[in-house]
Amino acid sequence: MEHINFFPLWLSLKTAGISTVVVFLSGVFLAYIIARKVFVGKSVVEAIFLLPLVLPPTVVGFGLLYLFGKNGIIGKLLMDLFDFQIVFTWYGAVIASIVVSFPLMYQSASAAFQQYDKNIENAALTMGKSRWKVFWTISFPLAWPGLLAGLVLAFARGLGEFGATLMLAGYIPNATDTIPLAIYFAVESGKMDVAKFWVMIIVALGFFAILWLNWWSARNMMKHSR
Repeated sequence: MEHINFFPLWLSLKTAGISTVVVFLSGVFLAYIIARKVFVGKSVVEAIFLLPLVLPPTVVGFGLLYLFGKNGIIGKLLMDLFDFQIVFTWYGAVIASIVVSFPLMYQSASAAFQQYDKNIENAALTMGKSRWKVFWTISFPLAWPGLLAGLVLAFARGLGEFGATLMLAGYIPNATDTIPLAIYFAVESGKMDVAKFWVMIIVALGFFAILWLNWWSARNMMKHSR
């Protein structure tokens, strides 16, 4: 078997890890705020948040390229102010991972914050507790099972991102080659043993992430049923 360069594993774990932290914090915050508010255009806002979930990855990648490219709105601003570019760097892989995994986190968090009785929060507020304290001592613990599910799914989705990453970050060995890109270009170049190796790695990572989540959920249900 051909020598394996483990850079794609390191880069995939790094990009998926960073994107998961970002989407967890932003997804939980936005889901909590929006779940508690009623305003005109709420359904439109949520549709925008969930849009990457139904769009082809190439469309998402094109949109990101339009924003972060050399002549894009954000890309041009970054170049003018900091002489820094996103395209063809691992930062592009992180951004692509964030965009495609955010809907899963937001959807799970939104459902988690709506599954319990809001009167529990209202009772705490009438007793003089601050909204921040109510969130950390009541809302977050009650929603945690759903939040954890979203966290694992967001990580797995970020780990497997391909289309948007290819369009924004490109394929540069030892720079932007995540596992999905490594698999694709290994097949393209006829290196089937290398492709099989990375397929087994990413399948194993996804499988054990979901297996752990199922185990934790079953254990949590047994604990609360006692």
